[in-house]
Amino acid sequence: MKTSVLSTTWKNHWLHVPLLELNYKDFSSQGVFISFIDRFLTDSLLQKLKVKSSRVEIQGFRDRIATAIDINRGIQHLDLKGCRYYRDNVDGFMYPFHEFMPLNLYTCKTLVSLKLSRYTLEDGHVVVSLPCLKLMDLRKIRWVGSMTLEKLLSGCPALEELILRRGFYDEPAVLLVKSRSLKRFYVPFKRGYSSFSIEKYILEIDAPELEYMSLKEYHFNTSLVKNLTCLFTIDLDIKFGIVFGPEKRNAIRDFLNGITSVRHMIISQQTVKALDRYSEIEPIPKFSNLSCLQAVFPSSSLQFLPALFESCPNLKHLILKIVYSEETEAFQVINVPPCFVSTLECVEIEGIFDWGEEELKIASYFLENSAGLKKLILRFAHLSYPRQGTDIYEELNKVTKCSRGCRILINYEASRRHD
Repeated sequence: MKTSVLSTTWKNHWLHVPLLELNYKDFSSQGVFISFIDRFLTDSLLQKLKVKSSRVEIQGFRDRIATAIDINRGIQHLDLKGCRYYRDNVDGFMYPFHEFMPLNLYTCKTLVSLKLSRYTLEDGHVVVSLPCLKLMDLRKIRWVGSMTLEKLLSGCPALEELILRRGFYDEPAVLLVKSRSLKRFYVPFKRGYSSFSIEKYILEIDAPELEYMSLKEYHFNTSLVKNLTCLFTIDLDIKFGIVFGPEKRNAIRDFLNGITSVRHMIISQQTVKALDRYSEIEPIPKFSNLSCLQAVFPSSSLQFLPALFESCPNLKHLILKIVYSEETEAFQVINVPPCFVSTLECVEIEGIFDWGEEELKIASYFLENSAGLKKLILRFAHLSYPRQGTDIYEELNKVTKCSRGCRILINYEASRRHD
């Protein structure tokens, strides 16, 4: 824009950039903001529009969005963060507000990615048709009338990635993610949800081509899955609710059975605790395809470690982080899981702060019982003195190894990229 002062030739060149990113706080008033957008939309062939709106409703902004996504303009990427309040003209007070998206959004033939935060989606008696849409990011969306997530997804035959974060207003009890093209699905972590606020909400997933899924609390009390035959990686940070009654146990069993085809699993500390509790009631199902497990274990659940390995008969690679607390129980070997005898090749123990009897016992558990182990990697957050690494190495070399070819590697966390 500054080059426009050099010559009249440059005057309108800035209007022809394919990407426009605006933050309302960079403008002095609503009038200036709207005027700028009007000038830009007059002659431009915009491909991407990203706008972070004001906290308070901007009069006329919805009409500008409708113009920007007009079918003749060929917009491909839309990223909008809506306002949170509107000011009442009578009493002057501000009230919670979700702005409505224009109806021509649902029939945009060129849209490739759509990111919406704090907007309302209504039916409008239109047939959803977004044939080129590959990425959809919906955060704190309000659904009105017969418009549902299922209906929206039904008009997206090319959708590959979906990010979904539940809002607070007028949520349907069940959100159905049903797609035959979806490959990646994320429910990102969101702070501020109490256990009471999620009690009635259910997430149902039906996506036969899904390869990656990440579920973080707190959003839904129950997650139901089916047809996840292509699932490669799953990242879980959920605790499956508070009380394990009969209905809850059935839901957990169905969920676990629905993800047994996964090959790479990442589970958080609270998920490990939940699985530990569940295993006291019913056995964990077999994950026969699982070759890589990444888990954060609280020290209070270490006795659950062999039981979890029992459900992973073909495990090859384990990445383990142990979080110690006052509830720590001494780790005792009960049995040797089948994967130790046949498939386990690499064990990484991360985030080690200290080296003592318990750490030695856990490392020895893998060295003494894993017939095919090729590497045991210990990643320390720090080493107290230069020779500590050598002392640990010598101590572990005294352990009777089940696999004579196993290498022991000791590293700082910061040097992981140099392994």
